[in-house]
Amino acid sequence: MTDTPTPKPGKVLVPAEDLRTFAAALLEKGGLGPEHARTTADVFVWAAQRGVDSHGTARVPAYLELLAKGVANADPDITVESSAPGTAVLDADRAPGPVALSAAADEAVRRARSTGIASVGVRRTVHTGAIGYYVSRIAEQGLVGIGFVAGMPNMGYTGVKGPAVATSPLAIAVPANEHAPLVLDMATATIALGKIRQAKASGTPLPEGAAATEDGTPTTDPDKAVMPLPLGGAKGSGMSIAFELLTSVLVGAPIFAAFHSDDPQGRKHRQNALLIAIDPAAFGDPEAFTAAVDATLSTLKALPPADGAEGVFYPGERSAKVAEGRGAKGVPVAPKVWRELTEAAGRFGITPPEPTPAA
Repeated sequence: MTDTPTPKPGKVLVPAEDLRTFAAALLEKGGLGPEHARTTADVFVWAAQRGVDSHGTARVPAYLELLAKGVANADPDITVESSAPGTAVLDADRAPGPVALSAAADEAVRRARSTGIASVGVRRTVHTGAIGYYVSRIAEQGLVGIGFVAGMPNMGYTGVKGPAVATSPLAIAVPANEHAPLVLDMATATIALGKIRQAKASGTPLPEGAAATEDGTPTTDPDKAVMPLPLGGAKGSGMSIAFELLTSVLVGAPIFAAFHSDDPQGRKHRQNALLIAIDPAAFGDPEAFTAAVDATLSTLKALPPADGAEGVFYPGERSAKVAEGRGAKGVPVAPKVWRELTEAAGRFGITPPEPTPAA
């Protein structure tokens, strides 16, 4: 007699607001204050709704661990220093990235309303999360948002042996009226570390030129890959080191030089960021600007699609559509993530929301 194999559990669907409340409750039990817990949960669920699951609620267990180990500061003393109306530096005191960068985005908007353009550097935060959220937060208020992040070196650099620079991301959000905002959110790496881990788990070969072994040799074998390679070779490399200068060095908290020094503190996990807000009203009629943005995006979408293409899309368009669908039907949560979340809920005495099986 052959035993019937037990089917593997599939993804579950959880309403976005229930997932947000659940994540916030877990983070609050993990040590964050109610407001900071809610802010952090907002960032995770925003990413999950848009289909960026690697930066979604899968991050909650990791953040609980960061808080438990003291890597992230549950009760940070966040300060803002400024020597000019259009600039400021927010010292995060190791606050979780969603807390620090949300505050920085709001500070940049407030200053840009008076100065036309404002930049806020963020010093000493811990894992910024999906930076598309913060520039989108700026765009929601009618301003253009631009963001850069620098972190711990974990990516190759053209011509260097081994990990040299960070997979530093860039994000830009531009408001529109008829269309969803343009949201460009990209790393300087060809492939995300999470994608390498997923390929290793599934045994799927990696794309050519996407990842490398510890000594920098390109490989398609996920079991041998330990780091991503820069996007476009020297182009991605150059962007990463430039973002280190625009963030870490600019706010007086260098990461790259310390990481590659003999100082043991140089390997201590941390990230820095720079957020810029641009008020279209400082350049002319803001309504004319958003109308021209709509016209530009409409023109792009009306161009003839290439053979085999599903259509012509601008950055962030498909993610916005995914968010709309997941907002209506629920946010999919992977079995492993749901198990980790419910196990944490059990430890904290929290009742999880009732999920439904995903189709």
